[in-house]
Amino acid sequence: MKYTGIATKMAITILIGVFTGIKLDEWISWEIPVFTLVLTILSSAFSIYIIIKGITK
Repeated sequence: MKYTGIATKMAITILIGVFTGIKLDEWISWEIPVFTLVLTILSSAFSIYIIIKGITK
């Protein structure tokens, strides 16, 4: 049950990053989706950090 919570946190973190990036790209309307790419990578890295932190407890 412990790992279900970690997976949920990971999914929510990545989805928030992707959604925020998409909205920022729509607002600024750049040709290349820079914010989507950057925030997806950052949120994925942060979710890996959450996994490592959760497993080592």
